Amino acid sequence: MLKGIPKLISPELLKILCEMGHGNEIAIVDANYPAEDMGARVIRYPGIGVCELLTEVLKLFPLDHIVDTPAYVLGLEKKDIEAGMKTPPIWAEMQNIINANNDRDIEIGVCSRQEFYERSRKAYAIIQTGEEALYADLLLVKGVIK
Repeated sequence: MLKGIPKLISPELLKILCEMGHGNEIAIVDANYPAEDMGARVIRYPGIGVCELLTEVLKLFPLDHIVDTPAYVLGLEKKDIEAGMKTPPIWAEMQNIINANNDRDIEIGVCSRQEFYERSRKAYAIIQTGEEALYADLLLVKGVIK
């Protein structure tokens, strides 16, 4: 046991967060995401939601202050928009968590499905949660400790 490490952060995840360097990306994705197809390291958190895990990760993980957008969500598909889908409420929750854990307001960017998939293939790791909300997929760019 260690002091100060959030209980949701497993030894495997702690190791990965420590290994990552400035500019590396990590994906925190929902239960529907095809994580195994991406080829990156996959850590599973089947009983945990994206926002719950994001809150704990950001206690340890600095977002990049060099880039304008150190966080991205997977954007809505055209067919979902045409069917009347609105901005997923979970995006606002993620936005609030990110801003509560940073010294500046960060606007989350939006990636197309293909761009998000490509970036997650190159990500250092993918954390697959048990989140059931649609479009609850997030990429984070690691920064430095200031």
